[in-house]
Amino acid sequence: MAVSVHVPRINNNDDVVKLVALNVAVGDQVSLGQIIGSVETDKAVVDVESSIDGHVLAILAETEQSVLVGSVLMWLGINADDAVPDVATACAAPAKSTAQVAPTAKALALLHEYGIDAGDIESMGPRISADDVRCHVAARGLTSRPIQGALSTQGNSAPQSQPDIEGTTRPLLSHERGMLQTVSWQRDQAVPGYVELACDHAAWDEMAASFGRQHNLLLNPLLPLLAWRLVELAAQSPRFNATIVNDQRFEYLHLNIGFTVQVGDVLYLAVVRDAVALGQTAFVHRLVDIQRRAAGHNLTPLELRGATIGFSSMARWKVSRHVPILAPNTALMLAHTVDASGQGVLGATYDHRVLHGGEVAALLRKLASPPKLTT
Repeated sequence: MAVSVHVPRINNNDDVVKLVALNVAVGDQVSLGQIIGSVETDKAVVDVESSIDGHVLAILAETEQSVLVGSVLMWLGINADDAVPDVATACAAPAKSTAQVAPTAKALALLHEYGIDAGDIESMGPRISADDVRCHVAARGLTSRPIQGALSTQGNSAPQSQPDIEGTTRPLLSHERGMLQTVSWQRDQAVPGYVELACDHAAWDEMAASFGRQHNLLLNPLLPLLAWRLVELAAQSPRFNATIVNDQRFEYLHLNIGFTVQVGDVLYLAVVRDAVALGQTAFVHRLVDIQRRAAGHNLTPLELRGATIGFSSMARWKVSRHVPILAPNTALMLAHTVDASGQGVLGATYDHRVLHGGEVAALLRKLASPPKLTT
């Protein structure tokens, strides 16, 4: 007889949690009380325990996937050959949304494989998951039809064996998993290029000082002003605020700028959403506020995801070159630094599938000198 293990509720405000660890695989033998996985909200991580002595029959979610509280996480059986209920039944959840939402990378690969439109899928969470697609396929008896050029769900990496040196493994923290996801996306999907130019840092400093006095700011607004100028220029050409999906350019309707903030050993990519609509002054105040709250680890979930373009600075370290990693599904990450001699440098990592070096260099030339202040 199959026994279902459900996604636990961590607190009353979260109907969706993230599966951050799976400690078992299909076919494994488990014992009562054994930790078989972990789920996470913004506030806590909770272990999921086996409810029986038995065997893992099926796992219905993947790590890093958002899952609905109360939905079936996996099926266990007293015997290894116990029957698993129909997939469509197993995927059922207390509530579903028919709103148009974005698919995960693995869900996108399955949509490619079966030739399904994302708008036909019912999502049980904030994004269309691979299990949502499998439920749709099972319910309709669809047949796989691989499409040339479909995205790989595994990237180019092969399974790694542990180094032949003594050591201890430990799970990654939330921000470390985010970094791994970002680096893996650039490695597996983007084709990164990099260009850089000198900038008139003295002129930017003068503009920032004037703006700070005018608005009585305690924090130096230089970086927010640079970021705003990037927003202005990128808004003039949708090519910069885009990515590649299914071998087509996907241009975002809104420009959400991700801004790196380092707090101790944690690196945040804090996001100002729909930045263009704010205007210069409101944008600078918003970004200054985000920097302040990031220092206290007090950012909201929406302020930590959804970047469509990026900005990063290592000026405080006086490094001569800063080559940042692209955030997932972005085509441009601006790099700013000031070297030990005081020379300002602007660089940009870009996805060569979307942009070419000439247009990125032209953007940097426009960024190199500050525009007139606006109110």
